[in-house]
Amino acid sequence: MEVSFSNTEIAFQTRSNQDLKWAYRLFTMMASPFMVNVGKWGTRIAFSLHLPVEGMIRKTLYRHFVGGDSITSCENTIASLWQHKIGTILDYSVEGKENDASFDASLSEILRTFDKAKGDERIPFCVFKMTGFARQKLLEKISSQTTLTDEEQAEWARVRNRVLQICQRAYDYQQPVFIDAEETWLQPAIDGLAEDMLFRFNHKDIIVYTTLQLYRTDRLGYLRDLHRRAKEKKVKIGVKLVRGAYMEKERERAVRFNYPDPIHPNKQATDHDYNECLRYCIENINEVAVCAGTHNEESSYTLVSLLQKHGLPNNHPHVYFSQLLGMGDHISYNLSHLGYGVVKYVPYGPVREVTPYLMRRAEENTAMRGQTGRELTLITTELQRRKILT
Repeated sequence: MEVSFSNTEIAFQTRSNQDLKWAYRLFTMMASPFMVNVGKWGTRIAFSLHLPVEGMIRKTLYRHFVGGDSITSCENTIASLWQHKIGTILDYSVEGKENDASFDASLSEILRTFDKAKGDERIPFCVFKMTGFARQKLLEKISSQTTLTDEEQAEWARVRNRVLQICQRAYDYQQPVFIDAEETWLQPAIDGLAEDMLFRFNHKDIIVYTTLQLYRTDRLGYLRDLHRRAKEKKVKIGVKLVRGAYMEKERERAVRFNYPDPIHPNKQATDHDYNECLRYCIENINEVAVCAGTHNEESSYTLVSLLQKHGLPNNHPHVYFSQLLGMGDHISYNLSHLGYGVVKYVPYGPVREVTPYLMRRAEENTAMRGQTGRELTLITTELQRRKILT
Protein backbone atom coordinates (compact mmCIF):
# COMPACT_ATOMS: atom_id res chain seq x y z
CA MET A 1 0.00 0.00 0.00
CA GLU A 2 1.30 3.44 -0.93
CA VAL A 3 2.18 5.85 1.89
CA SER A 4 0.14 9.05 2.11
CA PHE A 5 0.58 11.74 4.73
CA SER A 6 -2.71 13.38 3.81
CA ASN A 7 -4.95 10.84 5.55
CA THR A 8 -6.10 12.89 8.54
CA GLU A 9 -8.53 10.22 9.72
CA ILE A 10 -5.57 7.95 10.51
CA ALA A 11 -3.35 10.82 11.66
CA PHE A 12 -5.78 12.01 14.34
CA GLN A 13 -7.52 8.75 15.18
CA THR A 14 -6.53 9.02 18.86
CA ARG A 15 -7.81 12.58 19.30
CA SER A 16 -11.35 13.35 20.42
CA ASN A 17 -13.29 16.22 18.89
CA GLN A 18 -12.51 18.31 21.95
CA ASP A 19 -8.79 17.50 21.80
CA LEU A 20 -8.66 18.39 18.13
CA LYS A 21 -10.43 21.72 18.62
CA TRP A 22 -8.05 22.51 21.44
CA ALA A 23 -5.03 21.65 19.26
CA TYR A 24 -6.43 23.96 16.58
CA ARG A 25 -6.46 26.86 19.06
CA LEU A 26 -2.96 26.03 20.30
CA PHE A 27 -1.34 25.97 16.86
CA THR A 28 -3.22 29.10 15.85
CA MET A 29 -1.65 30.85 18.83
CA MET A 30 1.84 29.46 18.03
CA ALA A 31 1.54 30.81 14.50
CA SER A 32 1.66 34.32 16.02
CA PRO A 33 5.14 35.53 17.06
CA PHE A 34 3.47 38.25 19.15
CA MET A 35 1.44 35.75 21.17
CA VAL A 36 4.45 33.49 21.67
CA ASN A 37 6.61 36.38 22.90
CA VAL A 38 3.88 37.56 25.27
CA GLY A 39 3.57 34.03 26.64
CA LYS A 40 7.33 33.58 27.02
CA TRP A 41 7.96 36.84 28.87
CA GLY A 42 4.76 36.58 30.86
CA THR A 43 5.74 33.12 32.08
CA ARG A 44 9.21 34.30 33.11
CA ILE A 45 7.76 37.22 35.05
CA ALA A 46 5.14 35.02 36.67
CA PHE A 47 7.76 32.50 37.82
CA SER A 48 10.01 35.26 39.16
CA LEU A 49 7.08 36.66 41.15
CA HIS A 50 6.07 33.17 42.32
CA LEU A 51 2.64 33.51 40.72
CA PRO A 52 0.55 30.31 40.36
CA VAL A 53 0.86 29.82 36.59
CA GLU A 54 1.84 26.16 36.54
CA GLY A 55 -1.79 25.09 36.22
CA MET A 56 -2.24 27.23 33.12
CA ILE A 57 0.93 25.85 31.53
CA ARG A 58 -0.13 22.30 32.34
CA LYS A 59 -3.44 22.84 30.53
CA THR A 60 -1.86 24.34 27.39
CA LEU A 61 1.64 23.63 26.02
CA TYR A 62 2.46 20.98 28.63
CA ARG A 63 -0.70 19.02 27.90
CA HIS A 64 0.11 18.83 24.19
CA PHE A 65 3.89 18.33 24.14
CA VAL A 66 4.77 16.53 27.41
CA GLY A 67 4.06 12.98 28.53
CA GLY A 68 3.91 13.62 32.27
CA ASP A 69 5.71 14.70 35.44
CA SER A 70 7.67 11.47 35.81
CA ILE A 71 8.45 8.17 34.12
CA THR A 72 5.49 6.57 35.87
CA SER A 73 3.05 9.29 34.79
CA CYS A 74 4.05 8.74 31.13
CA GLU A 75 2.51 5.27 31.16
CA ASN A 76 -0.79 6.37 29.64
CA THR A 77 1.03 8.10 26.77
CA ILE A 78 3.28 5.08 26.21
CA ALA A 79 0.28 2.75 26.14
CA SER A 80 -1.75 5.02 23.87
CA LEU A 81 1.06 5.28 21.32
CA TRP A 82 1.73 1.55 21.38
CA GLN A 83 -1.90 0.77 20.58
CA HIS A 84 -0.92 2.03 17.14
CA LYS A 85 2.54 0.41 17.23
CA ILE A 86 4.34 3.70 17.81
CA GLY A 87 7.23 3.39 20.23
CA THR A 88 8.24 5.87 22.93
CA ILE A 89 11.56 7.54 23.67
CA LEU A 90 11.43 8.90 27.21
CA ASP A 91 13.15 12.28 27.04
CA TYR A 92 14.00 13.76 30.45
CA SER A 93 13.60 17.44 29.56
CA VAL A 94 14.61 19.06 32.84
CA GLU A 95 17.47 21.53 32.45
CA GLY A 96 19.67 21.23 35.49
CA LYS A 97 22.15 23.59 37.04
CA GLU A 98 25.77 23.25 36.04
CA ASN A 99 27.19 21.44 39.06
CA ASP A 100 28.10 17.87 39.91
CA ALA A 101 25.09 17.35 42.18
CA SER A 102 22.73 18.29 39.34
CA PHE A 103 24.65 16.19 36.81
CA ASP A 104 24.57 13.16 39.09
CA ALA A 105 20.84 13.64 39.64
CA SER A 106 20.33 13.70 35.87
CA LEU A 107 22.43 10.57 35.53
CA SER A 108 20.25 8.75 38.06
CA GLU A 109 17.11 9.80 36.20
CA ILE A 110 18.42 8.70 32.81
CA LEU A 111 19.42 5.33 34.27
CA ARG A 112 15.85 4.96 35.50
CA THR A 113 14.61 5.37 31.93
CA PHE A 114 16.67 2.29 31.06
CA ASP A 115 15.09 0.38 33.92
CA LYS A 116 11.67 1.34 32.55
CA ALA A 117 12.64 0.39 28.98
CA LYS A 118 14.33 -2.93 29.80
CA GLY A 119 12.40 -5.73 28.13
CA ASP A 120 9.61 -3.35 27.08
CA GLU A 121 9.13 -3.42 23.31
CA ARG A 122 7.13 -0.19 23.55
CA ILE A 123 10.33 1.74 24.39
CA PRO A 124 12.91 0.83 21.73
CA PHE A 125 15.39 3.64 22.54
CA CYS A 126 16.65 5.80 25.40
CA VAL A 127 18.26 9.23 25.01
CA PHE A 128 20.40 11.84 26.76
CA LYS A 129 22.05 15.20 26.15
CA MET A 130 25.67 15.68 27.06
CA THR A 131 24.93 19.06 28.64
CA GLY A 132 22.91 17.12 31.19
CA PHE A 133 26.21 15.78 32.52
CA ALA A 134 28.79 18.46 31.73
CA ARG A 135 29.26 22.21 31.98
CA GLN A 136 28.93 23.96 28.65
CA LYS A 137 32.13 25.91 29.24
CA LEU A 138 34.01 22.66 29.77
CA LEU A 139 32.63 21.18 26.55
CA GLU A 140 33.50 24.38 24.74
CA LYS A 141 37.06 24.36 26.04
CA ILE A 142 37.60 20.75 25.03
CA SER A 143 36.03 21.41 21.62
CA SER A 144 38.45 24.29 21.02
CA GLN A 145 41.36 22.02 22.01
CA THR A 146 42.40 24.37 24.78
CA THR A 147 44.60 22.80 27.45
CA LEU A 148 42.64 21.83 30.54
CA THR A 149 43.71 22.56 34.08
CA ASP A 150 44.23 19.64 36.44
CA GLU A 151 40.85 20.41 38.01
CA GLU A 152 39.16 20.46 34.60
CA GLN A 153 40.80 17.17 33.64
CA ALA A 154 39.33 15.61 36.78
CA GLU A 155 35.97 17.17 35.94
CA TRP A 156 36.10 15.75 32.42
CA ALA A 157 36.93 12.32 33.83
CA ARG A 158 33.72 12.50 35.88
CA VAL A 159 31.76 13.45 32.74
CA ARG A 160 33.21 10.50 30.84
CA ASN A 161 32.35 8.21 33.71
CA ARG A 162 28.70 9.35 33.66
CA VAL A 163 28.44 8.73 29.93
CA LEU A 164 30.20 5.38 30.30
CA GLN A 165 27.71 4.32 32.97
CA ILE A 166 24.82 5.08 30.63
CA CYS A 167 26.31 3.31 27.62
CA GLN A 168 27.32 0.34 29.75
CA ARG A 169 23.74 0.14 31.00
CA ALA A 170 22.55 0.32 27.38
CA TYR A 171 24.89 -2.53 26.45
CA ASP A 172 23.98 -4.67 29.44
CA TYR A 173 20.25 -4.22 28.79
CA GLN A 174 20.64 -4.36 24.98
CA GLN A 175 18.74 -1.09 24.99
CA PRO A 176 19.95 1.30 22.22
CA VAL A 177 20.61 4.90 23.24
CA PHE A 178 20.76 8.20 21.34
CA ILE A 179 23.34 10.85 22.22
CA ASP A 180 21.76 14.14 21.16
CA ALA A 181 23.63 16.82 19.22
CA GLU A 182 24.14 20.37 20.47
CA GLU A 183 25.74 23.66 19.35
CA THR A 184 28.74 23.49 16.99
CA TRP A 185 31.11 25.01 19.55
CA LEU A 186 30.26 22.16 21.95
CA GLN A 187 29.91 19.37 19.42
CA PRO A 188 33.55 18.29 18.87
CA ALA A 189 33.79 17.23 22.53
CA ILE A 190 30.44 15.43 22.19
CA ASP A 191 31.47 13.79 18.92
CA GLY A 192 34.68 12.54 20.46
CA LEU A 193 32.98 10.99 23.45
CA ALA A 194 30.14 9.57 21.30
CA GLU A 195 32.67 7.97 18.99
CA ASP A 196 34.48 6.42 21.95
CA MET A 197 31.18 4.85 23.03
CA LEU A 198 30.30 3.72 19.49
CA PHE A 199 33.65 2.02 19.03
CA ARG A 200 33.45 0.44 22.47
CA PHE A 201 29.93 -0.99 22.41
CA ASN A 202 28.87 -1.49 18.76
CA HIS A 203 30.98 -4.50 17.78
CA LYS A 204 28.06 -6.93 17.56
CA ASP A 205 24.83 -4.95 17.86
CA ILE A 206 24.17 -1.26 17.30
CA ILE A 207 23.74 0.06 20.83
CA VAL A 208 25.03 3.66 20.71
CA TYR A 209 23.71 6.22 18.22
CA THR A 210 25.23 9.63 17.61
CA THR A 211 23.17 12.52 16.22
CA LEU A 212 23.90 14.53 13.08
CA GLN A 213 22.40 17.98 12.49
CA LEU A 214 22.18 18.24 8.73
CA TYR A 215 21.78 22.01 8.55
CA ARG A 216 25.52 21.92 9.17
CA THR A 217 27.69 22.02 6.06
CA ASP A 218 30.09 19.34 7.29
CA ARG A 219 27.85 16.52 8.54
CA LEU A 220 27.43 14.52 5.31
CA GLY A 221 31.20 14.27 5.06
CA TYR A 222 31.39 13.46 8.77
CA LEU A 223 28.98 10.53 8.32
CA ARG A 224 31.09 9.05 5.54
CA ASP A 225 34.29 9.48 7.54
CA LEU A 226 32.75 8.04 10.72
CA HIS A 227 31.58 4.98 8.80
CA ARG A 228 35.03 4.54 7.22
CA ARG A 229 36.73 4.66 10.62
CA ALA A 230 34.14 2.34 12.12
CA LYS A 231 34.75 -0.26 9.40
CA GLU A 232 38.47 -0.13 10.16
CA LYS A 233 37.64 -0.96 13.78
CA LYS A 234 35.09 -3.59 12.68
CA VAL A 235 32.20 -1.88 14.44
CA LYS A 236 28.78 -0.70 13.29
CA ILE A 237 27.34 2.77 13.72
CA GLY A 238 23.97 4.17 14.65
CA VAL A 239 22.98 7.68 13.58
CA LYS A 240 19.95 9.80 14.30
CA LEU A 241 19.47 12.37 11.55
CA VAL A 242 17.88 15.73 12.33
CA ARG A 243 17.95 19.05 10.56
CA GLY A 244 18.95 21.13 13.58
CA ALA A 245 17.69 23.34 16.36
CA TYR A 246 20.14 26.21 16.84
CA MET A 247 20.28 28.01 13.49
CA GLU A 248 19.80 31.61 14.63
CA LYS A 249 22.18 31.17 17.55
CA GLU A 250 24.78 29.59 15.25
CA ARG A 251 24.63 32.39 12.68
CA GLU A 252 24.81 35.12 15.32
CA ARG A 253 27.86 33.56 16.96
CA ALA A 254 29.65 33.13 13.61
CA VAL A 255 29.20 36.85 12.92
CA ARG A 256 30.20 37.87 16.43
CA PHE A 257 33.44 35.84 16.41
CA ASN A 258 34.15 36.30 12.69
CA TYR A 259 34.36 32.68 11.54
CA PRO A 260 32.63 30.94 8.60
CA ASP A 261 28.94 30.25 9.11
CA PRO A 262 28.69 26.48 9.83
CA ILE A 263 25.07 26.36 8.63
CA HIS A 264 23.90 25.76 5.07
CA PRO A 265 22.89 28.98 3.28
CA ASN A 266 19.37 27.75 2.52
CA LYS A 267 16.82 25.04 3.21
CA GLN A 268 17.42 23.36 -0.14
CA ALA A 269 21.04 22.61 0.76
CA THR A 270 19.99 21.24 4.14
CA ASP A 271 17.33 19.05 2.54
CA HIS A 272 19.87 17.78 0.01
CA ASP A 273 22.34 16.70 2.69
CA TYR A 274 19.60 15.17 4.83
CA ASN A 275 18.34 13.03 1.97
CA GLU A 276 21.87 12.12 0.89
CA CYS A 277 22.55 10.88 4.42
CA LEU A 278 19.41 8.75 4.22
CA ARG A 279 20.67 7.26 0.95
CA TYR A 280 24.10 6.58 2.40
CA CYS A 281 22.64 4.82 5.44
CA ILE A 282 20.32 2.60 3.40
CA GLU A 283 23.09 1.73 0.95
CA ASN A 284 25.15 0.57 3.94
CA ILE A 285 22.25 -0.84 5.94
CA ASN A 286 24.14 -3.89 7.24
CA GLU A 287 26.67 -1.65 8.98
CA VAL A 288 24.60 1.46 9.69
CA ALA A 289 21.34 1.94 11.61
CA VAL A 290 19.40 5.14 11.05
CA CYS A 291 16.65 6.98 12.86
CA ALA A 292 15.16 9.73 10.72
CA GLY A 293 14.13 12.41 13.19
CA THR A 294 12.04 14.61 10.94
CA HIS A 295 8.68 16.29 10.41
CA ASN A 296 9.58 16.81 6.76
CA GLU A 297 7.27 14.91 4.42
CA GLU A 298 9.71 14.87 1.48
CA SER A 299 12.47 13.26 3.54
CA SER A 300 10.01 10.75 4.97
CA TYR A 301 8.87 9.83 1.46
CA THR A 302 12.54 9.59 0.42
CA LEU A 303 13.28 7.06 3.14
CA VAL A 304 10.17 5.04 2.26
CA SER A 305 11.27 5.00 -1.41
CA LEU A 306 14.79 3.92 -0.46
CA LEU A 307 13.47 0.99 1.55
CA GLN A 308 11.34 -0.06 -1.42
CA LYS A 309 14.17 0.43 -3.92
CA HIS A 310 16.51 -1.82 -1.94
CA GLY A 311 13.86 -4.44 -1.25
CA LEU A 312 13.97 -3.89 2.51
CA PRO A 313 11.01 -4.58 4.79
CA ASN A 314 9.02 -1.68 6.21
CA ASN A 315 10.00 -2.69 9.74
CA HIS A 316 13.71 -3.23 9.12
CA PRO A 317 15.38 -3.21 12.57
CA HIS A 318 18.00 -0.69 11.40
CA VAL A 319 15.44 1.91 10.25
CA TYR A 320 13.14 4.10 12.32
CA PHE A 321 11.18 7.28 11.73
CA SER A 322 10.86 9.68 14.68
CA GLN A 323 8.70 12.70 15.50
CA LEU A 324 8.01 14.75 18.60
CA LEU A 325 4.99 14.11 20.79
CA GLY A 326 2.25 16.51 19.69
CA MET A 327 3.67 17.09 16.21
CA GLY A 328 3.94 15.28 12.91
CA ASP A 329 1.12 12.86 13.70
CA HIS A 330 0.22 12.71 10.00
CA ILE A 331 3.66 11.16 9.44
CA SER A 332 3.82 9.00 12.58
CA TYR A 333 0.40 7.38 12.40
CA ASN A 334 0.25 6.90 8.64
CA LEU A 335 3.66 5.21 8.67
CA SER A 336 2.91 3.00 11.67
CA HIS A 337 -0.40 2.05 10.03
CA LEU A 338 1.63 0.48 7.21
CA GLY A 339 4.07 -1.29 9.51
CA TYR A 340 7.05 1.07 9.45
CA GLY A 341 9.16 1.48 12.58
CA VAL A 342 8.03 4.72 14.25
CA VAL A 343 8.93 6.31 17.58
CA LYS A 344 7.85 9.47 19.33
CA TYR A 345 10.07 11.59 21.57
CA VAL A 346 8.05 11.90 24.80
CA PRO A 347 9.45 14.69 27.00
CA TYR A 348 8.69 14.48 30.70
CA GLY A 349 9.39 16.32 33.94
CA PRO A 350 7.74 18.69 36.44
CA VAL A 351 5.92 21.63 34.87
CA ARG A 352 8.26 24.34 36.15
CA GLU A 353 11.42 22.49 35.11
CA VAL A 354 10.10 21.57 31.67
CA THR A 355 8.83 25.08 30.88
CA PRO A 356 12.12 26.22 29.23
CA TYR A 357 11.76 23.30 26.81
CA LEU A 358 8.14 24.26 26.12
CA MET A 359 9.05 27.88 25.46
CA ARG A 360 11.66 26.77 22.92
CA ARG A 361 9.15 24.45 21.31
CA ALA A 362 6.69 27.35 20.92
CA GLU A 363 9.41 29.61 19.50
CA GLU A 364 10.62 26.93 17.06
CA ASN A 365 7.07 26.38 15.84
CA THR A 366 6.67 30.12 15.31
CA ALA A 367 9.96 30.23 13.38
CA MET A 368 8.99 27.20 11.28
CA ARG A 369 5.98 28.87 9.69
CA GLY A 370 5.68 26.09 7.12
CA GLN A 371 5.54 23.38 9.79
CA THR A 372 3.02 25.23 11.96
CA GLY A 373 0.92 26.02 8.91
CA ARG A 374 1.00 22.39 7.86
CA GLU A 375 -0.15 21.23 11.31
CA LEU A 376 -2.97 23.78 11.25
CA THR A 377 -4.04 22.76 7.75
CA LEU A 378 -4.17 19.09 8.70
CA ILE A 379 -6.10 19.76 11.91
CA THR A 380 -8.53 21.97 9.98
CA THR A 381 -9.00 19.28 7.35
CA GLU A 382 -9.85 16.69 10.00
CA LEU A 383 -12.22 19.05 11.80
CA GLN A 384 -14.00 19.63 8.49
CA ARG A 385 -14.06 15.89 7.76
CA ARG A 386 -15.74 15.38 11.12
CA LYS A 387 -18.12 18.22 10.23
CA ILE A 388 -17.05 20.18 13.31
CA LEU A 389 -15.54 23.12 11.43
CA THR A 390 -17.07 24.62 8.31
